[in-house]
Order: sequence, then structure tokens, then C-alpha cells
Amino acid sequence: MTGIRTGFIGIGSQGAPMAYRMLARFPLTVWARRPDAAAEFAQKGAAVAGSVEELGAACDHVGLCVVNDTDVLDICGRLVPAMKPGSLLALHSTVLPQTADAVEGLCSRRGIAMVDAPVSGGAPGAEAGTMTVMCGGSRAAFEQARPVFESFAALIVLLGPAGAGQKAKIVNNALMAANMGLAQAALQAGEALGVDREALAALVKASSGRSFGFEVYARIAQPRAFEHGAKMLLKDTDLLAAILPGSPDTAMLEHAAKSFLLRATGAAN
Repeated sequence: MTGIRTGFIGIGSQGAPMAYRMLARFPLTVWARRPDAAAEFAQKGAAVAGSVEELGAACDHVGLCVVNDTDVLDICGRLVPAMKPGSLLALHSTVLPQTADAVEGLCSRRGIAMVDAPVSGGAPGAEAGTMTVMCGGSRAAFEQARPVFESFAALIVLLGPAGAGQKAKIVNNALMAANMGLAQAALQAGEALGVDREALAALVKASSGRSFGFEVYARIAQPRAFEHGAKMLLKDTDLLAAILPGSPDTAMLEHAAKSFLLRATGAAN
């Protein structure tokens, strides 16, 4: 292990494997609302903080991976005042760019570096250390965060100032969802034409129509089997509509995405 003292808040389905990869290289402290969520980390050598504030005071680098803007702002309001000047906060949640801007402002007033750093690759990518990290922030903050990001990611990209990472992640996820919507339409068209679904899926995955979204859609039995993932993609598609309203590009992505996502979440009849 190296000397960077890391921390992680948000040890859920995606955050937990990221934190485990960090623990393999760095001293790690975790905090969770449910003590049982942190128990396995404690068994593997991580420290467990009794509060958000305790974690912030103990760490040089803190990763935050909670679900929504409200949770991010609530936790950062407690976390950042406890962190030491010169330490760094990495915001791995997917939220509105203005939320990332607000967190960056809170950090800068206290001499804390901040990178908004949403990720792509999901739990399998985190476990394999092959995630993509989409970063917004200063070059200095990006370089400070890089050694920790390298514990769970293969591609780490600086896209611009704070908020740029969120914008890239929102566009990426809207495209992913749109590709799944188009995959649904393509396979339904094939079935209507009497083409075997499994054979057509195998063909497309080896041909010019392939995409990651198609591959995901092709391996689920029916849309509701993807309900959990669809809820997250629906949130991110709505974020795109919020930050780029009235755009024909947004409308195109949203229409294709929601043709699948609303079925997958049970919101469509």
C-alpha cells in the first residue's frame, strides 16, 4: 500500500467494487448509513468511520458515489468542512453539472481539490479495474486524483472544468439508453419478419449494427429484467433533458431511449 489515505462513501453495487480496488493499494476508510454495509470492508482491513465528518478528517482522497443530487449536497455539506486543506474530493455520482459546480465551490473555499469523476463500466468494470473515469476539474486536481483512479480504471480522461465530467457521462448514458431502445425496435422488427431472435442477435453482434447497448438488450429475456439499470439510465436521460432542453438532438436521444426505458421500469402500458 502507498501512503495516500483514501476514503469512500457510497459502497453500493458500483461503489463497493471501486472501494475494494482502492483498498488493495491504499489505506481505506469507509462510511455507510447501514453499519452492516461496512462490515465486510472492516473484515478485509478497511477502517470504518463513525460519521461522515470523521471520514473526511482522516483522508487525503475521498470518493463519493451516492445516487442523486440531494444526497450529494447533503453529504458534502458535512464532509467538506471536515476535510483538510490540500486533500481531494472525487465526485463519482452522476448528477447535474450545476451540482458539481456547487461542490467545487464549496471545496475551493476551503482549499480542497475537487474532481467531478463519474464512471462507466459498472460493477464488472470496477472489479476488473477497467472502468472509464470522465473527469472535470483543474489539471492539478486531475493529476492529484489519478493514482487513486488508476486502482479501478483503465481510461481516465480530463474533459474540462468541474461539471464537464457530468455532461459527458449524461450524454454517454443517454446514447447507451437510446441504443437499447433501437436494439428493441430492431429485434422486434426481425421477429415480425419471421427471423429467429437469437440468430439475429448473434448476427448483429458480429456485424455493423452492433453496439454495447445492443449487446446488453440482446441478452435480457424481456425489458423488465433490466429494471434496476433502466431506472438509473432513465434518471440520466432526464438529466440530459434538464441541461439541454429544446434541442432536437436531446429529443432524438430521449425518444429512442424512453421507448425502452419506460417499458423496462413498468412506466409504459
